[in-house]
Amino acid sequence: MEGKKIKKVELGKTGIMVTPVGLGVMQFSGGRMGKMMFEDIDQQKMNLIVKAALDGGINWFDTAEIYGRGRSERGLSNALQEAGVREDDPIIATKWFPIMRNSTNIEISINDRIKYLYPYPVTLYQIHNPMSFSSPESEMNAMADLVGKGLIKSVGVSNFSASYMRRAHRTLQERGLVLASNQVQYSLVNRKIESSGVLETARELGITIISWSPIGSGLLSGKFHNDPGLLSRTPMGRRFILKRKMADSAELIKILEDIASKYDVTTAQVALNWLINFHGNTVVAIPGASNIHHASEAAGAMGFKLADDDMKIIEEASRMFI
Repeated sequence: MEGKKIKKVELGKTGIMVTPVGLGVMQFSGGRMGKMMFEDIDQQKMNLIVKAALDGGINWFDTAEIYGRGRSERGLSNALQEAGVREDDPIIATKWFPIMRNSTNIEISINDRIKYLYPYPVTLYQIHNPMSFSSPESEMNAMADLVGKGLIKSVGVSNFSASYMRRAHRTLQERGLVLASNQVQYSLVNRKIESSGVLETARELGITIISWSPIGSGLLSGKFHNDPGLLSRTPMGRRFILKRKMADSAELIKILEDIASKYDVTTAQVALNWLINFHGNTVVAIPGASNIHHASEAAGAMGFKLADDDMKIIEEASRMFI
């Protein structure tokens, strides 16, 4: 897999090395649910987005069963094949959808994940949220069985609390495995994991935090503050999320813009760079991309490092969101 050489970090204690920024491909979902949040993306555009990410040095991608019931996974696989990526090169994370299901479905539905992502293997398989009919222990045992059968390489969770992380970690440990990651919402306008115990627990147990929505649904790019009219042209689901924090984040955006001009980068890149550096190697991020520019911009956030003083200024300016 070609691309820029970027320093990688270990995913939990798995030995799997990922770039600090990956690419989330929820935007590839399509369908009614997808259109509430994003514009529809055809396969040709998916190909260009994935190619831009690869060219920028990104080596991993995050998708999920619920993202179009396989459409995102299939679109990602097609795009990787179009880019000439070999089977064992990319790191792919996907997720099992737990709502109205129990852990027995994990072994059944993995066949669809493998089918849609073919010929690429599932590197990281995650429980999408803790709302299944089964306990974390039962889910982790089912996941461990998949590792034992060679169907997946590592196990993660998503949107799990600190206590659920501990239970999942303990169960996997009993099976001779580790909990690789917890994928949670985390950005400069949503720092709740710092007060909930999730970040502290991840550090203690050696679990990687994967930040979803690291740009705050685009809010931290500054584009909506600079042109509020963009909100009216934004899909309804995202518009609702953005409106709630526009006023509260205005001062933070100004600070990010000032720092961005100092480094000759974008405001979004500053926000991403803070996330992947402020906590050492504990946090990685998966910004989404609805066009080529977004993918290139995300990759570019790994091309510099904020000075400690600048990271401290940003930390203080965003404390109201803890």
